[in-house]
Order: sequence, then structure tokens, then C-alpha cells
Amino acid sequence: MNSTASQPAALRVVVIGAGIVGAACAIELLRDGYHVTLLDPGEPGGTQATSYGNAAWLSPASVVPISMPGLWKKIPGYLFDKNSPLTIRWSALPSLLPWLIRFIWAGASVARVEATARALSALLHDAPARHRALAKEAGAEELIVSSGLLYAYPDRAAFNAEALAWRLRRDNGVSWKELDAQAISELVPELDRRYQFGILVEQGAHCADPGAYVSALVRHALAQGATLHRAKASGFDLQNGRLRAVITDIGALACDRAVIAAGIHSKILARSAGDKIVMESERGYHVVIENPPFKLAVPVMPSDAKTGNTSTLAGLRIAGQVELTRMQAAPDWTRAETLLRHAVATYPALAASTKTAVIQRWMGHRPSTTDGRPVLGAASGCRDVIHAFGHGHIGLASGPVSGRLVADLISGRPTVIDPAPYAVKRFL
Repeated sequence: MNSTASQPAALRVVVIGAGIVGAACAIELLRDGYHVTLLDPGEPGGTQATSYGNAAWLSPASVVPISMPGLWKKIPGYLFDKNSPLTIRWSALPSLLPWLIRFIWAGASVARVEATARALSALLHDAPARHRALAKEAGAEELIVSSGLLYAYPDRAAFNAEALAWRLRRDNGVSWKELDAQAISELVPELDRRYQFGILVEQGAHCADPGAYVSALVRHALAQGATLHRAKASGFDLQNGRLRAVITDIGALACDRAVIAAGIHSKILARSAGDKIVMESERGYHVVIENPPFKLAVPVMPSDAKTGNTSTLAGLRIAGQVELTRMQAAPDWTRAETLLRHAVATYPALAASTKTAVIQRWMGHRPSTTDGRPVLGAASGCRDVIHAFGHGHIGLASGPVSGRLVADLISGRPTVIDPAPYAVKRFL
């Protein structure tokens, strides 16, 4: 047994980022006896965090990468059509080209997307069960709802048009139940009648309030002995290849290990640890309709809108859109209005209520690598720094297993899943 594994309590670990991944890392490291410091300039679970604004789905079926064979043919349309689920701002195209080329290449063949689906499945196949256990431990079990997830189609032909995506799911152990028009109407009577065919993924679950959930996990970590600093990390003090401290705007925090779990901001920190990561923000938007006239019995993804529709404690959340542009660009709130139009078209009962309802609008940054896989594992420039970022569309769902993997790597014991598919060396 190496010295790291034999003396875990002696090690001080700084986890940079208090989102879902950082919170899960902190809890798992505390479980192993480490001294843990969480570092984040924002409020855990606050609106500034990507963890706050996702569709709230915990889906084993989210193994399909965004980049799929034939995507390159659609790029011109994404540049011109502001109503498509994926848009690219012309002004940002030159700076995005290196990422876009690798992104298209990652999904250029069936073999490539099959490999990515397997990698994502390892992170997601038991996500609902892991979240139920984590939420119970943190005293927030009511926030994890196991009601399944519904994919709604106008007909079977529309479902068959996504045959590759559903084969990837089936090949990775996802099962589902087919629903006809009557069964859909009985399950979700609020859904427009144009949806005549449905797929119910019964293993799926969702979070009733992602922001409150992350906040509860951080509070649990603090109750278990972690320390939280509201500060921003800017780099590392490395001496002879070993970590001495994390450099922050409140001074240097001495530590033996560090975990980079800062979402889109991780790219700069990774570079200071020796790694150039090809990662950009896939900006996502959501609208929340407060006090809607109904509550969905199960979250819904309409095939024509490609949005996640989830009844949360705050109201009906309609989340989606992928907008590629510069990180610093101002939000394009027409994207949120597009989501609202989709919602009204999907649920006729909303037509009247949205005229008077309070509607929240939000935009956040999905940290997305070119191949759709997160970066999990030791940094090239210092083995004491562990990467845990780049989760893209699966950050919330894959948080618990990512935290367990990070703790395993720091302890030097056999890992909960094979870390090889997420290693940083794939960017070299």
C-alpha cells in the first residue's frame, strides 16, 4: 500500500468549485477521512451556477452525444436559423472553429459515438440510485423524484428517425416502455394531442430543485467537517512537480491535493496544471413558469422542441437550447422566448396563463469538451491536481459517481469505474 492510501487523514484537499461535482467530491473525500476545503466565489446552488439551471433530469438514457454522424451537414442551418435547438453566433465563429472541428470529428462515425455512449453510460447507469442515497444522507431525500422520464413523439416514424440514438441507449442497458396516444393522454393529459407515440424510461428520475439540492449537499459537507471559502482560485503553487498550495484572491491555501471542479472556469486552472483542454461553453437557457395551471406527473421531452420540461418546486421549468458564442457575450434572451413558445405549443393550457404568470429566465454555461466526455483524472503537470470538469449536459446526473471516482483516485485504491475514457491525455 502506498503512503497516500495508508495516511488519508493527513492529507488536506482543496476542492475548487461548489457545484454538484465539487459538492459530491467533498462528501466522498470526507467519507474517506480527508481534511476538505471547498472553494467557490459564488453561493452554493445559486443562480450563477450551471448546477442551478439544468433540466433537472437524472437520466440513464443521456448517453447520446450531441455530436452525431451527419452533424456537419446541419452547421449552415445553425448559423441562419435562430429557432433551432442549436445556434451559432456568426461573430464567434472564428474563435470557435478549433472546438467545432474537433466536435464534428468526435461524432463523425458510429464507432466514435458508440465509444462515447459507453463512457457516458458508466457515469449514468445508476445515477438515480446514487442521487437517492446522497440526498437521503444530506437530509434532502424529498428533492429526488423517481417518476420516470417521457420522450414524446408525433408518431412512430419520428421515433424511428432517431434509431441510432435509441440503439446506443439500448446497447448500454437502458430499457423503456412504449406508449400509444391513449396511454400518453392518461399519463400526461396536459400534453398536446399531436404527440401520439411515447417512450417512458421508467428508471429515470429528476430533481425537484437543483439549486436547493446542491446547497443541501454543501451544507452536509460542512456539517461533516469541510470548510467553505467564498474565494476564486487563480492557479497553483507547484514545487518540483508537487502541489504546495492553491493560489486564490484571499491568499494561498496550503494543501496536499486539489480538485478542479469549477465548470467552464476549469480550463484556465487546468492550463496552470499543465493541460490545454479543448472546452467551450454550450450556453443553455431555461424559463420557469411560476404557478402553472398543472403539474406534470412525469418530466417530458417533446421531440420537436428537444427541451426538458419538468415540474419543479419553483414552477414548470422548460430547459434546453445550445448556443455557441464567446463566453463573455451578453445573453440572447430571444432563446428564452423560443423556449416559452415551445412550452405554449406543447401544453395548450399554458396559452392563457403565460400572459399573466411570473416567468423566470436564466442562462448558464455548460462546460463541454469536444467528445462529450468529462475530464476526470490527474493533471499532466502535477499528479496532486485532479481534474473533475467538462460534464456538459450530464453534470447533475453524473455528479455522485464523479465524486466517488475522484476520491478513489486520490486514495490510490481501485476505482468505482474505469477512469481511462476520461483521461486528459486524449487532448494531447
